Amino acid sequence: MTVAHTVRVHRSDENLAREDQLAHKIAEVAVDPVAVDHDVVDMIINRIIDNAAVAAASLTRAPVSAARAQALDHPVSRGGEGASIFGVPSDTAETRTSPEWAAWANGVAVRELDYHDTFLAADYSHPGDNIPPILAVAQHVGADGAALVRGIATGYEIQIDLVRAICLHRHKIDHVAHLGPSAAAGIGTLLGLDVETIEQAVAQGLHTTTATRQSRKGEISTWKAHAPAFAGKMAVEAVDRAMRGETSPNPIYEGEDGVIAWLLDGPEASYEVPLPAPGEPKRGILDSYTKEHSAEYQAQAWIDLARKLHSAHPELVDPANVASIVLHTSHHTHYVIGSGAGDPQKYDPTASRETLDHSIPYIFAVALQDGGWHHVDSYTPERASRADTVALWQKITTAEDAEWTRRYHSDDPAEKAFGGRVEITLTDGSTLVDEIAVADAHPLGARPFARADYVRKFRLLAEPVLEPAEIDRFLALAERLPELTADEVRALGFVARAGVLDAAPRPSGLF
Repeated sequence: MTVAHTVRVHRSDENLAREDQLAHKIAEVAVDPVAVDHDVVDMIINRIIDNAAVAAASLTRAPVSAARAQALDHPVSRGGEGASIFGVPSDTAETRTSPEWAAWANGVAVRELDYHDTFLAADYSHPGDNIPPILAVAQHVGADGAALVRGIATGYEIQIDLVRAICLHRHKIDHVAHLGPSAAAGIGTLLGLDVETIEQAVAQGLHTTTATRQSRKGEISTWKAHAPAFAGKMAVEAVDRAMRGETSPNPIYEGEDGVIAWLLDGPEASYEVPLPAPGEPKRGILDSYTKEHSAEYQAQAWIDLARKLHSAHPELVDPANVASIVLHTSHHTHYVIGSGAGDPQKYDPTASRETLDHSIPYIFAVALQDGGWHHVDSYTPERASRADTVALWQKITTAEDAEWTRRYHSDDPAEKAFGGRVEITLTDGSTLVDEIAVADAHPLGARPFARADYVRKFRLLAEPVLEPAEIDRFLALAERLPELTADEVRALGFVARAGVLDAAPRPSGLF
């Protein structure tokens, strides 16, 4: 059964033993040779397909093009065969790159559209961000599909366990601080490293990825997509250093000048971090959920509710009929993507796509008027500046509701919720009230995502940029994941159709 580990700050003179430190306990989970359950393997395949779908859709976007250009400017390192870059042929060394740069380029591609999986608890996370660095290392060293499965299972497990227990955003630390350790642990599992080496890599992965949340505040920049890719890149480099015998700040979590004492809840803090017991399967991935819509996860259920209201109450499309709309929701939704954030940019028709993606008033307005959501069309400047949309948008606010906050933090999967209650006051004085707990695609939603939905999402997003045969080839490989040879793992990417990347930006820089 899962074991809850008490993690608190220790003075230097207490000499906390290594085996009692969280980084060591994470490493022990990483080296546990327990088999990966079949349903976990199936979900790992789903998420590899999901990541590829959103990466394909983002291939020509500027941040992805910049990251890809940087990766292509770094040749394969001497310790392996290199790793592939999404969209680029991988049949020659000139079109592959060193694994840390593949983790970087592919991580940006996966994260750019905010359209892959999520886990929300004490903090936020996109655990699919573990896949690019673990896959890149697997390709570089010639690991097979079974080893890749084990590594990804560890990456998901550690990130989700950390997110269950340790809140970063309260202290304005970006959620990728949980990704550096989890990706390092996953790479350690993939490579079959020992506890001591993985422990050092986990500590370095944390130490190098603790940044502020300003990347997700105010006018949100393109760094939002780069932040998890940077954490993945740091994890690869941390593993490399640890394998060479280099050590890390110790103890990184519990030290009196460590992360908890100075970046999180302070010297008196204590956390209960749940980790699998020895021999317990790593099943954390099954508690995560993907997105049907390209928007922040806490907007998913609201888009589905707006879609329903659009059909049932077409009069709501016209702002002249609406006096006000209040979304009663959780603390997180209100303060991160709602009016509680106090960010005027969330109501700015000229705001960046990244900002609009974190504005539930904007998202609800557009979904209510359009009856759906599109990963490109819903964010265009023309769509955001449409006069009737702006008028409706300005009438939408959020309010924290204690019951929805409680459900957001519930440990009971049947109670845990990410939606809320909408109260719409019409100009004729009548009111309309409705609510939604989870997104339609959530495991407990109206239409839970299954393999066919992941495949359909990949085909929908990949068809404009990949040839049909390339789509089929990738899916055939992904669905055989545990059986793949090392050469087949190296082919677990995709090549854009002729001319697609030629039309993408080609920025030059220092390298």
